[in-house]
Amino acid sequence: MNFVAIFPGQGSQKIGMGRDFYDNSKIAREMFEKASDRLKFDFKKLLFEENEKLELTQFSQSAILLVSSVAYKLFTQEIEAKPSFFLGHSLGEFSALCASGAIDYLDALELVYNRGLFMSEACEGRDVGMMALLGLSDEKTEDLVNSAQKEGKKIWAANYNCDGQIVIAGEKRDLTQMEPIFKNSGAKRAILLNMSVASHCPILQQAREKLSPYLKEFIKDEFDAPIIANINAKTYSSKEVAIESLSQQLVSPVLYKQSIKNVENETDRFIEFGGAVLKGINRKITKKETISIIDMSSLQKAVESIK
Repeated sequence: MNFVAIFPGQGSQKIGMGRDFYDNSKIAREMFEKASDRLKFDFKKLLFEENEKLELTQFSQSAILLVSSVAYKLFTQEIEAKPSFFLGHSLGEFSALCASGAIDYLDALELVYNRGLFMSEACEGRDVGMMALLGLSDEKTEDLVNSAQKEGKKIWAANYNCDGQIVIAGEKRDLTQMEPIFKNSGAKRAILLNMSVASHCPILQQAREKLSPYLKEFIKDEFDAPIIANINAKTYSSKEVAIESLSQQLVSPVLYKQSIKNVENETDRFIEFGGAVLKGINRKITKKETISIIDMSSLQKAVESIK
């Protein structure tokens, strides 16, 4: 049974995620403890108690990666089957590298924590954000964005999630001014997201430069299966390409829809580790089944589907 392992990105975090793994698995508890020791804060409090930190970029990124890594580790304890490909949405590409064996999850936690800090620093002092557009084609959205850029507006297409769903990043003032234009052009909704950073656009060039040394230090030339890159929807399985892909990813759009379409005919199903956001998106992209592993029950369902 062929499957593609997929990993959610920022925005999928919520209080309580990973709790069932922690309560019912010694392996999960050990991974939480090691993660807390490495980053010098308590992941149990971050994920299981009400707090405002989880919405901060550096904390949300590390929390999501930890839960995804726990889910994948528990999966591998139950079954020897390996995916044909690994794919992550934005931050999820780092989780994909962990699962592939190209980076240790503790190193990855430090890396993405710093990635979040670098992203926040790059946006500091600027009123930036992101806007989800529903109901516009890729071509129409790109035409509107290109026209806005020619007028001096700082907005960019950031995430190609599925047909009729694109996320735009940029200066919040410019995004707000474009809202009626998007709607008059056929968008069903133009939703300003609760984000303090503008991901996957040139605003993060400073963060890209700061991230590169960490990528070179932590990534290994060991891949259990190819990774599908967000930046071009093509596969890679080398440290050199991983460094370039994950660095470029900060300032380039996420081609998630294109990535799914490129491999849907080579797999029987998709398995999402640590969240359920991508399952919903996949329903709008492919007819292939997506199973999400978010607790011990869904873990067993996924294992049974592969056996």
